[in-house]
Amino acid sequence: MDYIVTLDSRQEAALQAIADRFIASHKGDAVKALKEMIVLNGYLQERLDAVESRRRAMR
Repeated sequence: MDYIVTLDSRQEAALQAIADRFIASHKGDAVKALKEMIVLNGYLQERLDAVESRRRAMR
């Protein structure tokens, strides 16, 4: 499930601000922030997969 997302300049600025805050919350360590993001994305993907499988089972 790959999607290409196009952002306008306002959305890009908002995304940049969020990214800056996320990295700042990791004391400026971008690698540490990236590792946490990968773990969080994996966790969220597992939850989405579980919801999707429940929906399929109900059909």
